[in-house]
Amino acid sequence: TTMTENKNTTNTNGGTNPANEPYFMLQKLYLKDLSFEAPNSPELFTNQTVEPQIQMNLKNRHQRIEADEYEVALTVSVHATIESRTLYIIEVDQAGLFTISGYDHDALMSLIGSFCPSTLFPYIRETISTIIGQGGFPRVLLQPINFDALYSRSKEDAARNQARESQA
Repeated sequence: TTMTENKNTTNTNGGTNPANEPYFMLQKLYLKDLSFEAPNSPELFTNQTVEPQIQMNLKNRHQRIEADEYEVALTVSVHATIESRTLYIIEVDQAGLFTISGYDHDALMSLIGSFCPSTLFPYIRETISTIIGQGGFPRVLLQPINFDALYSRSKEDAARNQARESQA
């Protein structure tokens, strides 16, 4: 999918795209929700010899706000444990308001399911690292995520599930 910006098409003040050229713009970034817990501090601060086990979960969702405006939200939760005791849990819900027009349905879904989460991820990664550091723990740098591969896998899983249901 290629994204082009037509300088004669849309402005950020709510203009329209009369030629129906493919158009993509991030209108706004915002933090929807943030939760941080460190239930076993300060006693686990002293256990510096054991490397924590870190589990990360990721989900994204979207909703259509207006004709060409979509909210895409990415939620990442990180749960760190030492010897089965929780060190910290953080969950961040980062969202963006995107204007997307002039794309066919498949390309639109690909943008919403892959490109938009890729746009949001660096912001959520920075928030998680900063909050964990402010919680008194070593910062965690989440590794990059291939949202294209995740989107393709989710489409394949949905197609397999639909095929199974139609055979039943």
